[in-house]
Amino acid sequence: MAAPNFIVEKDASITTITFNRPERRNCLDAGIILEFERHLHAVRDDRDCRVLIVTGAGSAFCAGADSAMFKSDAGAADQRRRMGEFGRRWPRLIGRAFDVLANLDQITIGAINGYAVGGGWSFALAFDFAIAVEAAEFWVPEVDLNVPFRGAPANVLSARLGPWRAKEAILMCRHYSASELFAMGVINRVVKPDELMPAARELALTMAAKSPDAVAASKRGINAVFFGPRQF
Repeated sequence: MAAPNFIVEKDASITTITFNRPERRNCLDAGIILEFERHLHAVRDDRDCRVLIVTGAGSAFCAGADSAMFKSDAGAADQRRRMGEFGRRWPRLIGRAFDVLANLDQITIGAINGYAVGGGWSFALAFDFAIAVEAAEFWVPEVDLNVPFRGAPANVLSARLGPWRAKEAILMCRHYSASELFAMGVINRVVKPDELMPAARELALTMAAKSPDAVAASKRGINAVFFGPRQF
């Protein structure tokens, strides 16, 4: 029996979703994104859940698009066709899941255990709090794949990095370390690997003790100013 793509665990008011394709560095395809979105809908509708933690199994948080989606044995023309379909569908798929994640009333915590690439970094940008291990790396390879990086994830990345660094990240596909992003205020904390989940859990317990209505209303106010218009 195949392992599930996600492991979902609930402990009192805290839900943890783990990307569970460690052999593929938790990479994404259309089905995986839609399944992730369904899990997010379940969290959204769970009145007992106050905090969501998202992390990855193995050495990566989420390594972005599964290259198997657009590789082809049928030749260069078929590969270009697949890349074109990928470029049209991908920003919308990622954007929809990003939108659900960013707009949850619950507090969301990203426990970034390794590579956060493309769609993986997009999801990391949607969290209310992000804690990363020292070895984590972040980049968006879309432009190098001839795919635009756009929509709400690009808006948020640009707002957090500023226009010059955003162009480095998006147009040059530059890699960033967790320490660099912490220094720029893009993630909240950098920890050793064995400290990651305890730190995420400690933060989750702190936030779960607060008034959910006050948290949700305050979060909506911040997001309305910060996230800008939807483009997907």
